[in-house]
Amino acid sequence: MKKNMGTVDRIIRALLAVVVVVLGVTNVIAGTWLVVLGIVAAVLVLTSIIGLCPPSLPFKVSTRRQR
Repeated sequence: MKKNMGTVDRIIRALLAVVVVVLGVTNVIAGTWLVVLGIVAAVLVLTSIIGLCPPSLPFKVSTRRQR
């Protein structure tokens, strides 16, 4: 599949995932919220690593520069 995420988008997603991890480690969030946000953080990390956001595909949205 063709990548559709730009560098800035990928960095923002990774930073949001780090924030969730820090909030979880410092016990600011716990319980169900931690589980839900942990899953969201895992998805953010995965999409930032592969550079592809599947929900954006049907709408043909891309933050990646065309070369």
